[in-house]
Amino acid sequence: MKKIFLVILFFSAVISYGQTDTKSYWEKSGNFNLNFTQNYFSNWSAGGENSIAGLPKLHYQAIYTKDKIKWSNFMNFALGYSVVGQSDIMKTDDKIEVISNFGYKLRNNWFATLDVKFLSQFAKGFDYSVDSTNYISKFMSPGYLNIGPAITYNKDDWFVVSFSPANSRFTFVTDQKLADQGRYGLDPAVTDTAGNIIEHAGKMKYQFGAKLTAAVKYEVFKNVVLGTKLELFSDYLDHPEYIIVNWENLVNLKVNDWLNVNLTTQLFYDHSVKTFDENGVAHDAKVQFREGLMLGVGFNF
Repeated sequence: MKKIFLVILFFSAVISYGQTDTKSYWEKSGNFNLNFTQNYFSNWSAGGENSIAGLPKLHYQAIYTKDKIKWSNFMNFALGYSVVGQSDIMKTDDKIEVISNFGYKLRNNWFATLDVKFLSQFAKGFDYSVDSTNYISKFMSPGYLNIGPAITYNKDDWFVVSFSPANSRFTFVTDQKLADQGRYGLDPAVTDTAGNIIEHAGKMKYQFGAKLTAAVKYEVFKNVVLGTKLELFSDYLDHPEYIIVNWENLVNLKVNDWLNVNLTTQLFYDHSVKTFDENGVAHDAKVQFREGLMLGVGFNF
């Protein structure tokens, strides 16, 4: 709960800025969705397992516009779990994302901006295909922070392209056990021939390079919104030819004012993020992919 409070406190401070203005230059909006799936079987001859899953999502944005200043702030939270049959509860989604872009308008739709992005998760995560006792992630393990100046093209907020030629990328793994394993691109602990740790691994990795972000969110048909965001990062300090790729897609079908259907996908690749087998042995990086289809109820505010 303390983690949630700290993140909300940060964003609340951003939103409260300018509340004393006699004229409000803020445009604020948000939505909350509860995605839910459930299956029940009784004497079903074809077989099946009872299951239940819930995934609440919160999105909030606050955009400040005055003269040539445009300050855009976005917050995305998600935390979902499911239970299948008699198995233990399993985490299905977990996201903390805070984005802040402070821009000065140059001309037309072009801005000079300072871009900040923070990404982490709330709870411990497990590789359920291996076991559900040894966690492989938790709050700030990993945590990511990107910050850097950029040139941004913003077309009515539905199409945004931003290029930062000098972007700092911090990867945090604050859990010493995970850091020592060399998770999330960190160098592992130094060990002797028996596997005993001689020197613990560092808990932070710093990268400096170029970052390109392109995002589109558009109503392609009535009540059908398509969103896609592509982020590319090249590290000047270590193999700049290896591009870190993060590509997210969203298709939202609005059935009515409170009912909607969401299809989301995410593709991620980082050559330094190794995969681990059931014995904890590290292997080369692989393309990571996830997909989710949910029926949800929600409201805007």
